[in-house]
Amino acid sequence: MTVLIVGLGNPGREYEDTRHNIGWQVLEYLSFHGGLVWKEKFKGLYAQTEFAGQKVYLLKPHTYMNLSGESVLPLMQFFKVEKSELLVAQDEIDLPFGSIQLKNGGGLAGHNGLKSIASKLGGQDFYRIRLGVGRPVHGDVSSWVLSKYNNDDAILLEKFLKEGAKAIEAFIEKGFDSAQRSYSNKKVE
Repeated sequence: MTVLIVGLGNPGREYEDTRHNIGWQVLEYLSFHGGLVWKEKFKGLYAQTEFAGQKVYLLKPHTYMNLSGESVLPLMQFFKVEKSELLVAQDEIDLPFGSIQLKNGGGLAGHNGLKSIASKLGGQDFYRIRLGVGRPVHGDVSSWVLSKYNNDDAILLEKFLKEGAKAIEAFIEKGFDSAQRSYSNKKVE
């Protein structure tokens, strides 16, 4: 089987370590991350490896969030990856910080990266790993997701990213249903 893991984020130093880039960050905690060779292609950075007997492609679109589909679709076409083999790692404001939820299809909750991918793929029926970044108490959502983590969240961030990476590896190794049972509605504290 083939699996494509897409980590959503924005390129540029000003976006590093922001909530919106948690999809990129979680990829760095995969147990096999150190052995990956990243290449520039498909309007992003991609890598490929074998893990748990699966061929795995990883992609960090460099199109900015609202054009992510312009990176995802060409890679899928080139490597003949099906929608059923796609898992998108995304930031999720509707989940409290530290929460992990695996989801199959459904609404896009206003997430521009997901909207772009759904538009290019012709549907919303793909897997996601939703990484909770919480909602702002004050101010607008856009400023919130483009801001760095506050002290409380920063303390838990590494533990959260490690758990998210384990959930992705469970998806690769055991499939969506098993990973969802083990990791959905899990909260790192």
